[in-house]
Amino acid sequence: MEYFISWFRTFTQQFLIDGFWHIIRNFGIGIANIFNIAGYSAMFDKYGSEFSPIEWILSILVVILALAIFTGLVYLAILGIRKYVRYHRAVVSNEDLLRELSDLHKDVARLNNEKERLLALTGVQNAIPGEAMDEIIKSVKKEFSDSESEELATEDMSGRLSEDLEESGGEENAETSSIAPVPIAGKTGRFYRLSTVDEKYVFYQPPTYRHNITLKEVCEEFRNFACSVMHLYYERKTIRLLIAGFASTKMILLQGISGTGKTSLPYAFGKFLMNDATICSVQPSWRDRAEMFGYFNEFTKRFNETEFLRRIYDASYNDDINVIVLDEMNIARVEYYFAELLSILEMPDPAEWKLSLVPAAWPDDPKHLVDGNLRIPENVWYVGTANNDDSTFAISDKVYDRAFTINLDNKGIPFNCPLTSPTRICYSDIARLYKEAIEKSPISEEVLKKIAILDDYVIAHFRVAFGNRILKQLGMFLPVYVACGGSETEGVDYLLATKVIRKFEGLNLSLIRDEIDPFIEQLDNQFGKGAMVECIAYLKRLRKMY
Repeated sequence: MEYFISWFRTFTQQFLIDGFWHIIRNFGIGIANIFNIAGYSAMFDKYGSEFSPIEWILSILVVILALAIFTGLVYLAILGIRKYVRYHRAVVSNEDLLRELSDLHKDVARLNNEKERLLALTGVQNAIPGEAMDEIIKSVKKEFSDSESEELATEDMSGRLSEDLEESGGEENAETSSIAPVPIAGKTGRFYRLSTVDEKYVFYQPPTYRHNITLKEVCEEFRNFACSVMHLYYERKTIRLLIAGFASTKMILLQGISGTGKTSLPYAFGKFLMNDATICSVQPSWRDRAEMFGYFNEFTKRFNETEFLRRIYDASYNDDINVIVLDEMNIARVEYYFAELLSILEMPDPAEWKLSLVPAAWPDDPKHLVDGNLRIPENVWYVGTANNDDSTFAISDKVYDRAFTINLDNKGIPFNCPLTSPTRICYSDIARLYKEAIEKSPISEEVLKKIAILDDYVIAHFRVAFGNRILKQLGMFLPVYVACGGSETEGVDYLLATKVIRKFEGLNLSLIRDEIDPFIEQLDNQFGKGAMVECIAYLKRLRKMY
């Protein structure tokens, strides 16, 4: 090992001392010494003849380690330089963006000033007779023809026009002498469409409503109207579900395959009430409430109002039944854009149904917009249509629980009926009929007892509970459904199928498959053999899915 130790000392002296030290003192000399192949060869010639095999192996490992150290240092140096260059570019790019943003702000301020001057000049021009206006403009232009600053001349022109208006307008133009922005064609305020609704109802006379009608007659006449006038064919049960569903919630969800008349049903209902439904087509890009209600544009200082918002505001003036349709509702995620409205409509006191549109009030805001909040009127019913296919999103339990679901899976079958005319029914009458049905024909104790037994059974075997919201909806839906001509058992059957058994789809079907037949037997024992048609059919479909 003596020769190896001597060689190692010499190698280290050249590689570390003579190498790295010279890199610091003289970069070129250091690099030359590190890559001095001839020197390394001389070392091996001098000491290699005396190396044992182990010493040769150790010497080769030392060379490899030295090269690895040098390569690693070079790599770290290059990596550091690249990071510095990237950081420097990012800093320079951010500085450029800040400069561009500052320039844009200056341009916006300049354009706003020019817009205000143009509005002022336009208002003055509308207020002054044509000949007088021409004379004023000629005199002002002449005075400032030699001005070096065009911008100063324009500003002073507006001031002179204001003074000349006060002097020459006389009594006829006394009310329009201000240079502040003047209304153009009545388009004032940040809510133009809502303000137009205010103007519409200044001289509004309520229509003549039909008061002597029952819920059963509403269902029958609407079905006959859809058939005889619009050639749309619906089962009596579907119409009863629609009318009774609105008694339990403001939101109806129509789902099923394409072509079964989901959009046509609320459209025909609006025609029957002589108050057309507003159909809003949901877009895949809808991500929040702004897509549905609109938003305030900070640049134009106007609120971009939607037809959905305008119809809600219009309903606050009348006692009509107003229907708004969200077509293809699940082409975007419903809980993203509609969740806030669903939560508002869940509040027990309608006086608290307030939608915040803007943070503060302006003097020229619409009449029914108080402190930037719009109260959602009770006489608006919302209908969403949903197709069940691969191009749409699944509707969450939050939406299903708050809405009333009607499944339209079959095409209508034509039937004979008398020609039926549309009729005007006010919301107050419908609300009164709902209240009377709930008070006069509440759910029987027998049905409540059967539902309690089913609730315990479902919790024990499926770990699914009915929930207070479902029981509340059942208490409002069932009496109205009976008043519409349906049976109590039929109403319980449909609500349990769409509200409770639907939740079984989220369970592991392989684990509950053996529990389905006993549950069907439990339904037969409580309500009669085969009486719960919807529930049994749903359970059998679930069993086939496994």
